[in-house]
Amino acid sequence: MRVVLAEDLFLLRDGLVRMLEAYDFEIAAAVETGPELTRAFAELEPDVAVVDVRLPPSHTDEGLQCALAARRARPGLPVLVLSQHVEQLYARELLADGNGGIGYLLKDRVFDADQFIDAVRRVAAGGTAMDPQVISQLLTRRSQDKPMGGLTPREREVMELMAQGRSNAAIASQMVITERAVAKHTSNIFGKLGLPPSDDDNRRVLAVLAYLDRGQG
Repeated sequence: MRVVLAEDLFLLRDGLVRMLEAYDFEIAAAVETGPELTRAFAELEPDVAVVDVRLPPSHTDEGLQCALAARRARPGLPVLVLSQHVEQLYARELLADGNGGIGYLLKDRVFDADQFIDAVRRVAAGGTAMDPQVISQLLTRRSQDKPMGGLTPREREVMELMAQGRSNAAIASQMVITERAVAKHTSNIFGKLGLPPSDDDNRRVLAVLAYLDRGQG
């Protein structure tokens, strides 16, 4: 699996390269600036990109904007964005096109190799990998909303795990309950939020996130 990596800090970039190679990923390019990332997207057609939000020369959101432009040119291009802090605006922009193959992780997660590699693989496969802190903030910001307020603590826990991109089996294992119980909680969640259930896990996650994200602009 070919990866384009964009990170301006040399030590972190080098560490990510070594980690990805240790898990049998091929590094198609490891760059440090926005213009280099744009060229890499155009010339290399990677299977997945791991991109720091803030890249030179602007050090604002250049990495994210390069990734979004690449996804417009190649819809569904898998992109995992790394950020130093939770920036809900960045999460919204990443989710805006409604397609899968997206992830948003805090850089702290990089130091847990299994968690990071799992996120890269999930995104590369067309799934979603959202940082738990992002989901937690979205849930907290909407906790006073009537539909959100109608969720039980157990249903909120299930929805957090769903929004992270977890399958029913993974949720059941995490919560030590049966998959049947997870399916029941999921059905209740969609009913209370007015969102139709779907067999497509990625679509249901994006639907939940899109709902939670309304009205936060």
